[in-house]
Amino acid sequence: MRLLLDTRSRQQPTGALADDDLARLYAWPDGGGVRANFVSTLDGSGVGGDGRSGSINTDADGRVFHLQRDLADCVLVGAGTARAEGYRRGPTPIVVVSRSGRLPESLATGAGDVLLVTCASSGRVEGPEVWVEGDDLVDLQAVVARLREAGMPCVLTEGGPRLFHDLLDADVVDELALTLAPRIVGGDHTRVVAGDSLGGTSGLDVELVHLVEEDGSVLGLWRLPRA
Repeated sequence: MRLLLDTRSRQQPTGALADDDLARLYAWPDGGGVRANFVSTLDGSGVGGDGRSGSINTDADGRVFHLQRDLADCVLVGAGTARAEGYRRGPTPIVVVSRSGRLPESLATGAGDVLLVTCASSGRVEGPEVWVEGDDLVDLQAVVARLREAGMPCVLTEGGPRLFHDLLDADVVDELALTLAPRIVGGDHTRVVAGDSLGGTSGLDVELVHLVEEDGSVLGLWRLPRA
């Protein structure tokens, strides 16, 4: 993997990136924040022909995916995505957002911490493994604030596209890590953001932090504006 551009450094990119170099590039800002991580094809699809993002992953994307999980305090994911992608418990705590209050079966058992976040209309009772934030919708601002208070300020969200939209709409996303896979799939597939337009007619401007490349996969990190 090689560095193409790092806007935080005046040095010109040279040579292959070591593991320590990647860890520096993808370290969370001081104080943490919410970072979204996605992969997309060149024609803008957030999934492959099977409807799963895993089918468009590349080796480079997988390497950075696991690195960011290791660096994060928790992974924030929608129940639908966790169910479709077959999420399993692991060393990084998983925070599942579900308006209905249903936890995917794949996360019901196993080693590792799982937290279910839902709203009052689900009928779930709050406890050590269940947070209730909001009435009819999950209050994402409250969830992020509570994660910080619970000692998990570095939040990695992996979608899905609807949750990413709602997090952007709630103005809680600080960074976007996006891999452009060297692939074209065609079809009418979901993009990495699904929902109504954001930021009015102009959308949301973002600021490039860095770009890296390996075997045709281009991986970038962008900083998002906060109101």
